[in-house]
Amino acid sequence: MTGTPMKRREPVVGVGAIVVRSDGAVLMGHRIKPGETASWCLPGGHVEAGEAFETAALREIAEESGIREVTGARVFAVVLHTDADRTQVTAGVVARSADVGAVAATPEPEVFDRWVWARPEELPVPLFPASAALLAAWQAKPVPDGWTVYATADAVTLLGEGQ
Repeated sequence: MTGTPMKRREPVVGVGAIVVRSDGAVLMGHRIKPGETASWCLPGGHVEAGEAFETAALREIAEESGIREVTGARVFAVVLHTDADRTQVTAGVVARSADVGAVAATPEPEVFDRWVWARPEELPVPLFPASAALLAAWQAKPVPDGWTVYATADAVTLLGEGQ
């Protein structure tokens, strides 16, 4: 075989958080990160060294939306992007907003220009790819092409909350 071997990019381990209000609405951010197409996204990001998925989710929710009063954070699935130039693993965490009147801020205006509470059956589009995969898994729907979902033992209980 000839040619130069393709350089492999570093794997990405991330987390996406489905924050659910008592009325069933979920928190969605309008992602405007430079260099990317604008899309709607769950709060989330990279998992830091030594951090559990649930801890990473709570940190990302607070950093991105300013919401700190969330309870019951639990992993419900892990999704793997199988159609990418790098390994991308994202854990889905579902948590409850402790405040029905919680209003999200935009502490990272270069990444998110606004946050909304959306009903799961009326999610804004387009969705950020990892968020689309996690929301589909949570709602027990097929994940988008190029993604594989691995449900956790808690998925049977938690998936019912997404419907």
